Amino acid sequence: MAAPKKGRGPAGGQSRPGRALAIILIAMVALTGGMFWSGHTTPRLGIDLAGGTSITLKAKAEPGQESAVNETNMNTAVGIIERRVNGLGVSEAEVQTQGAENIIVNIPRGTNEKQAREQVGTTAQLYFRPVLAVAPAAPQTAPSATPSGKPSGSPKPTASASSGATVGEKSPTPTATASTQGRALTEALKAPSPTPTASSSGKPKATGTPQATPKPDPATAALEQKFTALNCLDPKARAAAGQGVKSSEPTVACGKNAVGQWEKYLLGPAEVDGRDVDNAKAGLDQRTGQWIVDMEFTDAGSKKFQSITSKLSQQTEPQNQFAIVLDGEVVSAPRVQTTLSASAQISGSFNQQSAQDLGNILSYGALPLAFQTQSVDTVTAALGGDQLQAGLLAGAIGLALVIIYLVAYYRGLSLIAILSLGVSALLTYVLMALLGPAIGFALNLPAVCGAIVAIGITADSFIVYFERIRDELREGRTLRPAVERAWPRARRTILVSDFVSFLAAAVLFIVTVGKVKGFAFTLGLTTLLDIVVVFLFTKPVMTLLARTKFFGNGHKWSGLDPKRLGAKPPLRRTRRPHAPVDTKEA
Repeated sequence: MAAPKKGRGPAGGQSRPGRALAIILIAMVALTGGMFWSGHTTPRLGIDLAGGTSITLKAKAEPGQESAVNETNMNTAVGIIERRVNGLGVSEAEVQTQGAENIIVNIPRGTNEKQAREQVGTTAQLYFRPVLAVAPAAPQTAPSATPSGKPSGSPKPTASASSGATVGEKSPTPTATASTQGRALTEALKAPSPTPTASSSGKPKATGTPQATPKPDPATAALEQKFTALNCLDPKARAAAGQGVKSSEPTVACGKNAVGQWEKYLLGPAEVDGRDVDNAKAGLDQRTGQWIVDMEFTDAGSKKFQSITSKLSQQTEPQNQFAIVLDGEVVSAPRVQTTLSASAQISGSFNQQSAQDLGNILSYGALPLAFQTQSVDTVTAALGGDQLQAGLLAGAIGLALVIIYLVAYYRGLSLIAILSLGVSALLTYVLMALLGPAIGFALNLPAVCGAIVAIGITADSFIVYFERIRDELREGRTLRPAVERAWPRARRTILVSDFVSFLAAAVLFIVTVGKVKGFAFTLGLTTLLDIVVVFLFTKPVMTLLARTKFFGNGHKWSGLDPKRLGAKPPLRRTRRPHAPVDTKEA
């Protein structure tokens, strides 16, 4: 007789249930320890539960470029705005499109909410424009000369080469008068206006042929008039200063100087745009201890920046400045002292906050479209809190009904189901707490609904397995072989059911936007956890309990009583009795 092979368990069974239980126990301890070690012991809450700010932005195309408002540019803008907000540490913010030309930005309440709200409202196109003239914020009614020895304006950040050469701040920028504005604008348009030659007496010299004074360019005159009349102290005037102006045209803009006072700028055509900036970040100058902003340009941007800085470095103030213009507002206007190329360093009157803001704007400010803020709404957590309490109450009622059903119908087997639900709930909570800082997952109301729906999916897996075991008992088998024979059939059914649920969650996550993604993500996560719990906890525990007297002997409260299940007589092999042999006939 051949000896049985060692190490081979029952068909379709699990010979070492302790190993599976050890694996899931180690995983639970490791995840829980990681949660407490990271300091994030509660899941991050979405805007509907924590409150915050909801901003609606509407895309606007430049004149003659209405076709630029398309799906590709909108998706690009969403990605840039999202990276820009994430640069402030608000990783749980939601940025999504709504319709064909709107973007919704939801910023949950937090330490950087105000800063993010201010910068999201200025996420349009970024340009580097040469400064032609600078004047006080108030409109000028008549040309006036700047008093000698009392230059107006304030120090600006200084642009220096990235080689590390120390460049100090220059004297304050002089205020441009009405006459210098006209000359600067004329040079920008490359349409110099010749003037008659004056004699020492102040009268024109006589020549053989009379020369008529050419008429000024209407566009130049209109822009001069607009610059003179611009009032940067008026918020509406600031917002409308550069509207409808192409990047290839000169314009006017407003901006704050180093001491926080508004000034107005006359700017030339854009030489470099924000898409030419490869990276920008704030840091401390090791030699001076001052905050600076380091910029790096793309290959194409390096050539453009080298060309413009070469020209500006040879100019006098204020024509040696370039303005960093975002949404028609000058966020910085550093001076150029030397030709720069692939990288540059902006230094000046920065503190840590202003340097980081400028670096963030330079890194993430370039968008393919301009946006106008339609609305800024403050969302309170009161409504979301009430809905969360109602949702948790509904979930608790549903869970209680499931437990009552399991106890009434499965009796002792309900203990395994309740323990499995507890393990699944613990893993779900720990993973949600860890995924918050890891990938920016925020728990919102749809996500809570997904977790509640998962209770039914998890309970369904237990019911499938239990019913397979009871079917085997009805066939007359004892519990231990019934547990092992029922597992392969139940396993296939559970995998197919969970695959369908996970597929639905994945499709929903891909094709939807906004908060519905939270529902899909939670549903997919809990579906995967259901497989882990059933394979590594429910089945091993059932295998161990089948060896006990309470379950193995089919106690009436075990839920596996053969009589109550209507089981057939035990399947035993019996030998047929042989007929008596007649010895005489033999």
